[in-house]
Amino acid sequence: MADHAGSGSHQPPWVTAASGSSSAAYHSLTVGAATIAFHATAGAGPGVIFCGGFQSDMTGTKALALEAWAKAQGRGFVRFDYQGHGSSSGRFVDGTIGLWAEDARAVFDRVTSGPQILVGSSMGAWIMLLVALSRPERVAGLVGVAAAPDFTEDLIWGSLDHRQRQALFERGQLDAGGEAGSDSYPVTLALIEEGRRHLLLRDPIALECPVRLIHGLADRDVPWTTSARLGERLTTRDVRLILIKDGDHRLSRDQDITLLCRTLEEMGGAAAG
Repeated sequence: MADHAGSGSHQPPWVTAASGSSSAAYHSLTVGAATIAFHATAGAGPGVIFCGGFQSDMTGTKALALEAWAKAQGRGFVRFDYQGHGSSSGRFVDGTIGLWAEDARAVFDRVTSGPQILVGSSMGAWIMLLVALSRPERVAGLVGVAAAPDFTEDLIWGSLDHRQRQALFERGQLDAGGEAGSDSYPVTLALIEEGRRHLLLRDPIALECPVRLIHGLADRDVPWTTSARLGERLTTRDVRLILIKDGDHRLSRDQDITLLCRTLEEMGGAAAG
């Protein structure tokens, strides 16, 4: 069981959890009435912040693998849970893109210092972009893994038929997904409608930092063309789209993690230089 400790207004720039244990204590900060759990490891800059995906948490394969890589590199690293995810407070169904972006922004502002590289997995890439747009002066780079900006509109709302949309309007919530062999997940009307306030792929995205976008061609959840569209919309010229022919949505295999770490190492070295 995760252990929440401290409050946001009293957190030092870096908080190192208990070492030598896979169940090391988490720390927390407050965002309004919510408690946001995080785990921070001190190290050199630029630091790395991992933004997880929809219904994911900070104990996932990529988050822990990146933390191990950062420790080996002596680089600062932070992973955290949005409200309604993992060890943070709140209900998942009460969450929205704007709310989760505020959680990430609070961690960025109150747990880190100096330049940061943001890594976003799936929905987390949308979150990292929103944070970067509001704090461009502190962003040393962005790495998207199966990036899914605008997924509430393009992938969820766009996949619903008339009957499902009507049910969503009437009930305020429905279970989406649920194809053969896959799990369903709750979708709220608030998630869809509030998400429209944060859509990014319709206009230029004014960011000038280096960006790396890693996507699997075998991704059945988010098409690789989403990362291609994102690359086109970004105003920076320093964008690379890295496609993995047999990569799925999770991109959590050993070879995928190795590629991600190598990408971060190159970006971190360039930023430090």
